[in-house]
Amino acid sequence: MAYGRMAEIYDHLMNHAPYDKWVDFTEEIIRSSDIDVKRIADLGCGTGEITTRLATKGYEMVGVDYSAEMLSYAEHKSSTNMITIDWLHQDIRELSGLTGYDLAISYCDVINYITEPADISQTFQHVFDMLKRGGLFLFDVHHLPFIMDFYVNETFAEVTDEASYIWFCIPGEEVGEMYHDLTFYYLQDGKYERFDEEHHQRTFSIKFYKEILQRIGFENVKVYADFEVNDENIDDDTARIFFSATKGPR
Repeated sequence: MAYGRMAEIYDHLMNHAPYDKWVDFTEEIIRSSDIDVKRIADLGCGTGEITTRLATKGYEMVGVDYSAEMLSYAEHKSSTNMITIDWLHQDIRELSGLTGYDLAISYCDVINYITEPADISQTFQHVFDMLKRGGLFLFDVHHLPFIMDFYVNETFAEVTDEASYIWFCIPGEEVGEMYHDLTFYYLQDGKYERFDEEHHQRTFSIKFYKEILQRIGFENVKVYADFEVNDENIDDDTARIFFSATKGPR
């Protein structure tokens, strides 16, 4: 299962991830909107790096994740730093019990783990329902041309003293679908332990995501390239597409 034992070394492997850029992007969009954002739901929060950063800025946060292991590390992190965050163990395809939020975010290609169109539509509907009228939904996905050129059929590796991995990116049957076959070696009590995980992702066209958002009732749908908020300068070298959408009156 994805993000099972990987949770043990996730923060180590992601220590160069641009978490501050996700936070800056979020706050830039908030500043450019007309909504007073106080309550934020982080959907697919992982070990809570973005969640905790936003909480320290004064937002009332809830972090939601499918992996109990990831949430355990997130909760330890927030309690150690005396940061108040609600952590919720749920599949974001089946969100329940969340209402009245000003903003929902889902970053670091979480939406790409939802591989069926019907499930994406269901997830977006749940997000729509949990937001206040005029609330914002921000998320990112892999850009389809980029993964076809730079991910699919490629092999990646990283070696450090504490942990190493080998990552094979295998194409699926559908365009934009890929399976990540991952082998990890993790230093534990003086010995390296091996474990394996398989992650399944799929990305769709920009038009596909836009159409679902608009059909559900989101308005003012905008797209951005790689953390940029000032224009829509998207080309085939764009790695990550960001979306912003506003809950309409429906």
